Amino acid sequence: MRRSSKKSSSSAAAGEEQVNEKQNRKRKGVSTNLTSGKAQRGPTKAVSKEVERIDQLFYTYADNSSGMIDPEGIETLCSHLDVPHTDVRILMLAWKMGCEKQGYFTLDEWRTGMKALRADSISKLKKAFPELTQEVTRPTNFQDFYQFAFRYCLTEDKKKCIEIPVACELLNLVLGLQFRPQVEKLINYLKYQNEYKVINMDQWMGFLRFCNEINFPSLDNYDEDQAWPLILDNFVEWLRANKN
Repeated sequence: MRRSSKKSSSSAAAGEEQVNEKQNRKRKGVSTNLTSGKAQRGPTKAVSKEVERIDQLFYTYADNSSGMIDPEGIETLCSHLDVPHTDVRILMLAWKMGCEKQGYFTLDEWRTGMKALRADSISKLKKAFPELTQEVTRPTNFQDFYQFAFRYCLTEDKKKCIEIPVACELLNLVLGLQFRPQVEKLINYLKYQNEYKVINMDQWMGFLRFCNEINFPSLDNYDEDQAWPLILDNFVEWLRANKN
């Protein structure tokens, strides 16, 4: 009977050890899960704080009635950024946001741009401008930006053309830094001619192709038989006639 008692005691002790071990494992598991949960919540809180700051910055400039940053709000923003509202970097910012309506920034557009630029304050946005400029001027991005600039200036729904004075200002703003000699001549021609009152997207994209492909000022590789918009044939004819 004593031997049986010892065996029972040993079994009970062994059972207790197993229970204790399982409980310890559970505690460790709970502790690990809690720690993991905290680690997961940490970045989420950081992101939510960033979005909160981005939103606060938006509402600093937004119009209360429309819930958007309107032209007046953009001018105030530009003054705080120390840039003119006609500066090409504001157009680049609108491109980065994916803005749809000229002169207006929605909250969603603002969030998209500010998150991409990692900017939740005016000082950070200022510091982001050089990197944004480099991004836009890369050949892989510039054509998209150039197309965006045209679409952004279509101030009315279903409008497909921009007026010659607007086109001249936009060419100077968007292409002027890279192709100053060509742009100056093109603007002079557009102001001189009387045949065209507006510019469409095909003509607009033709201007960029001309600057990229045609030797200037010799024009020796311009071929009228290629698929150039007629306005560029006329432009080249005008250039050759006024070469001297």
